[in-house]
Amino acid sequence: MSFTSPIETRPLYGHRVFVPRGGPWGDSVASALRAKGAAAVIAPMINFAATDDEPALSAALEQLAAGEFDWVTIASATTVDVLMAHRAFIHPRTKVAAVGETTATALGAAGYKADLVPHEENTPQALLEEWAAATGGVVPLKILTLRSAQATPVLTPGLIEIGHDVKSIIAYQTVGVPVAESVVADVREGKFNAVLITSGSVAEQISEQIGEIPAGTFVLAMGPRTANDAAAVGVRVDAVADTSEADCLVEALMERAYPKQKSRNAAPHSGEWATN
Repeated sequence: MSFTSPIETRPLYGHRVFVPRGGPWGDSVASALRAKGAAAVIAPMINFAATDDEPALSAALEQLAAGEFDWVTIASATTVDVLMAHRAFIHPRTKVAAVGETTATALGAAGYKADLVPHEENTPQALLEEWAAATGGVVPLKILTLRSAQATPVLTPGLIEIGHDVKSIIAYQTVGVPVAESVVADVREGKFNAVLITSGSVAEQISEQIGEIPAGTFVLAMGPRTANDAAAVGVRVDAVADTSEADCLVEALMERAYPKQKSRNAAPHSGEWATN
């Protein structure tokens, strides 16, 4: 008796995607990609290190858990990793403002909720512009701002200027994570069909560790801010995803993989991206 292997019909079968971020977000994206047939390789390129003042962070997180703040601002997905590492509890009375969809998605994946996300741009300035409307113009509010040691303060001075009571805490330092040489070599040699860029910090690491990405590799950035940061460090971006949610990313990759065939529910399985 002979058996015939079933025909593979998943739309991203044969495609290999580089996911440069781990944690709940990376796992959810990789799972969504694999469900569509892609081979997702998770290789985190950034991580966080402790700040120079961990006691200050711990004290602020205790206040956060006690509900002493009206709002907390989360400036990046890495800040979410810090919250998880500290098993931080956000009191139900405290609302959460996220700078961008990537951060909001990371919050959701970690079990937190974003109450405010800028509609137009994923920037601190955009968050400030929408702040008054989102909070009903109430002043002053007691706000905790968490940020990276490398970040230029924007939210804190902006919120103080409005008249709020702001406690600014450096939550972490961003550090690059060396990627396995085999992964670096595969990216350089075009053995990945697509590369995701999740933040400006990731773009910096791609520039430093990998260099120029081959023309045949599709580069997808998470939002316009990340795309701009990537361009600033010389990393090519082919398309920008509207959000960092797993379904949106997979949809963008499928559009690239077979833009013409999609309407006919047919997908190529050669492992090559379709050309427009």
